[in-house]
Amino acid sequence: MIDIALLAFLAATALAIVQIHNLFAVVMLAGIYSLLAAGIFVQLDAVDVAFTEAAVGAGISTIVMLGTLSLTKERERTPIRMRPLPLLLVVATGAALLYGTLDMPNLGDPNAPIHRHVAPRYIEESGSEVGVPNIVTSVLASYRGYDTLGEVCVIFTAGIGVILLIGGRRRREQDKRAKGAESMDGGAGGGGA
Repeated sequence: MIDIALLAFLAATALAIVQIHNLFAVVMLAGIYSLLAAGIFVQLDAVDVAFTEAAVGAGISTIVMLGTLSLTKERERTPIRMRPLPLLLVVATGAALLYGTLDMPNLGDPNAPIHRHVAPRYIEESGSEVGVPNIVTSVLASYRGYDTLGEVCVIFTAGIGVILLIGGRRRREQDKRAKGAESMDGGAGGGGA
């Protein structure tokens, strides 16, 4: 029941994002969308993915979009017309993804391959293979090390992007102040001579 409610809220938020032309409202709804997605990941017992979604999707992305919004106008210039080709591509991609899930085992199925092959090995042998007593740490740091490195790189890149955006804006503001001060000094010095 919770899954259905979260998915319904997710769909309603997506439809609202498409319909609204106020960019501030769109940014806020995008943050809500990311928070709902994080809730779905928690419901699916993927708490690590939920933390990343909440931090990057609802946190950093919302801050970056609000920063970008401060440099633009409040509303869209021209309303977007509904085009059938992108909608058709989205529907076809969604249908292909749904078709791809038909072969997946049911959620919690004890006979699923992950429960029969990978999980028992992690539980029984990770301590001797990796040498770390914590199974989660051994999985994230050793068995899934490249995946974890990729996630860290994504978060690092997002952070650098935010720093560059903020730094670029501050630099432009300082340049404007310096030019304004030069023009005031030039005007005052020229009048006195």
